[in-house]
Amino acid sequence: MTKRTRICDLPPKLLGEKILTRVPITSLRAVRSTCKLWNALSKDWVLGKALAPRQQYLGFLTMDSKVCSTRFHICRSSKDKDEEEDLVDLSIKQVDLLNQVEISKVYHCDGLLLCVAKDKSRLMVWNPYLGQTRWIAPTTYFHRLDMYALGYDKNNRNHKILRFVDYSTERLVMYEIYDLSSNSWRVLDVTPDWDIDPCQGGVSVKGDTYFYAHESIGPGFSGGEYLGNGDLLIDDNEIQDFLLCFDFTRETFGPRLPLPFHSCGTLNTVTLSCVRDEQLAVLYQEGCHDSQCNIVPIWVTTRIDPNYVSWSKFLNLEMRPFARTGVRFDYHSGGTFFIDEEEKVAVVFDIDGYLPSLTEKVRYHTAFIIGEEGYFKSVSLGVAPKVAEPSRSGYVPEIYCPPCVCSSSYLPSLVQLNQQRKSYV
Repeated sequence: MTKRTRICDLPPKLLGEKILTRVPITSLRAVRSTCKLWNALSKDWVLGKALAPRQQYLGFLTMDSKVCSTRFHICRSSKDKDEEEDLVDLSIKQVDLLNQVEISKVYHCDGLLLCVAKDKSRLMVWNPYLGQTRWIAPTTYFHRLDMYALGYDKNNRNHKILRFVDYSTERLVMYEIYDLSSNSWRVLDVTPDWDIDPCQGGVSVKGDTYFYAHESIGPGFSGGEYLGNGDLLIDDNEIQDFLLCFDFTRETFGPRLPLPFHSCGTLNTVTLSCVRDEQLAVLYQEGCHDSQCNIVPIWVTTRIDPNYVSWSKFLNLEMRPFARTGVRFDYHSGGTFFIDEEEKVAVVFDIDGYLPSLTEKVRYHTAFIIGEEGYFKSVSLGVAPKVAEPSRSGYVPEIYCPPCVCSSSYLPSLVQLNQQRKSYV
């Protein structure tokens, strides 16, 4: 009689390398609870030194107010073969644990995710590997213009949340920090002479968070020319833009750091992304309609810390072959991306086609895979609903909310969130 081989009878290396490393992050808690052997192997192969180099991107994104896990892998059998023969595997799966909560934004740092409720009523920190969640309430109330960042103190690894409102038109300036270890909010003394772009969130690298910012046009602004009626005429080229770091160890912003370009227009797209929690990447597209828009460059940092940054060109995205498709990354909330360094491609998430002829047709959430020498593929992720409220006549404006991807590939964490842990109701 032939003896059947059970999964637990497989060699540990085969079980870890071929099975456990391919289990969805959100399912690892169930796998670890199966038996002591699987718990130990999952720690070795998902967290420990035995982890083989990842050949795929694992991460999270928000789409239609839901949190989804995403997995990406591109396999080219030969550099000499046509792109049609390339195997592109991009899977998007909604996280069942969060189905009952509408989430507008997700931030990632050190294996933890900060989820912002769509109604701005609460925040949640989630450890997908341990399956733990923690709800965080404000001292008074959260504001519709709040921006957030997630990081940690490098001296003791305490994780913290930066919450801030810096909106000059409503004269709102407020900075607070929440310490997960003490479960408390504190007000920070910050007097900014810059404005952080509210359309683009910060990206965490090595425990600190970096933002795209520009010079504040306030009383101290030295540029521009006053007209006879007292209005200030400002040349966009006179407004300096830069990278800004919030250091969670010192709980302060660092100096202005240089960017490899100058963005001098409100319609330009500037999007930050994290690379393996070690580098920062930035995508830049000018909001114009002439030949200057043909190339969309991406740079990566060769060195970065709160006080210094240096850049190197990673990729030039050639956009001319796709001009008739209307591919142009949205300066408001589209254009979030991650890069595959080995395959030399960028995966950009947005809404398909911005051509006027498409305005009355169905639009789709789309992942654009763009690389060297005109390499281009698009993957539809489903119909994109309009998010604007209908007018009295019943017309719904052409406003969409593109997918927003956490740029850094996810690596699990053992950070405990059991304190004040809550379940969904």
